[in-house]
Amino acid sequence: MNTIREIQALNKREIEAGVSPEASWHADYRDTAWVYVGGLPFELSEGDVVTIVSQYGEPVHISMPRDKETGKSRGFAFVKYEDQRSTDLAVDNLGGATVMGRTLKIDHTRYKRKEEDGDGDNLVGVIERPGDAFEDSASEEKRRPMLKEELELAALMRDHDDDDPMKEYIVSEKRAEVSRALAVREGGKKRQKHHGDGKSEHRHRRHRHRDRSRDGRDEGDGRSRRRREKERSDRRSE
Repeated sequence: MNTIREIQALNKREIEAGVSPEASWHADYRDTAWVYVGGLPFELSEGDVVTIVSQYGEPVHISMPRDKETGKSRGFAFVKYEDQRSTDLAVDNLGGATVMGRTLKIDHTRYKRKEEDGDGDNLVGVIERPGDAFEDSASEEKRRPMLKEELELAALMRDHDDDDPMKEYIVSEKRAEVSRALAVREGGKKRQKHHGDGKSEHRHRRHRHRDRSRDGRDEGDGRSRRRREKERSDRRSE
């Protein structure tokens, strides 16, 4: 595992020597699409980590170890990219970045799946949003478009100057904005569902009313027929 300074020194030497991508030190890891992501703030969810690393490619699997007793993140994760070349970009550009006061450590790794990881990739077809609970979003939030606030947060984390002492505060404010927007969205979905249920109930009531009206007409028609038959019978008797 290389340190941040070692990686930066390697990259600098290769740039100065004009080393081609085929001869780069990254080429030693062409057989793995996994990266190690260390130095993570403990408050981040799997979705937050995916948002960070997806700046340089499409992640297809994430494994973030948690404390067995508390369930809290242990501060690191393993991420697999769809395209192996994305690992080079992530290692070169994310390593040394500061997130919520902690310095990220990104490096190539040959990760061996744990039993709990399963056989398939757990991010295929899933666009994870910052602040979402990963387990919930993986089953309920498939392929939904990102909100404007989520796009703004991703751009802020990617483009804002890491040396700005206000960045951490700005990011936390934007996260709160994302949470509010998601809450509004969820509230709208619940109202829409309730409105739909109301329509259904209204249709049922209308059908019941029609049925009662039809029954009433049938009963009225029956009384009228009996009355006419009685009148004809009385006239014959006379």
